[in-house]
Amino acid sequence: MRYRLEIKEEARQQLRALPKEQRRNIGGRLDALQKDFSGDVKKLTAKTHEYRLRMGSLRVLFTLEGDLISVYAVKDRKTAYE
Repeated sequence: MRYRLEIKEEARQQLRALPKEQRRNIGGRLDALQKDFSGDVKKLTAKTHEYRLRMGSLRVLFTLEGDLISVYAVKDRKTAYE
């Protein structure tokens, strides 16, 4: 199954603040996630559709509803879950 990808404005701003190499790595991982929902992905709670993708010290936070992956935050692991 191929997933659609949406990146919310707040997440876009957070991505723009990152170094180019990190942005490129995250983009590649999100492309791969669209094709195959695997990798270092963890569901955050049992009752919601929230997930995180771990990328070193960064966390890409997103929801999954049907075939839509909606990225809402890209944060350092220390502040990602506040």
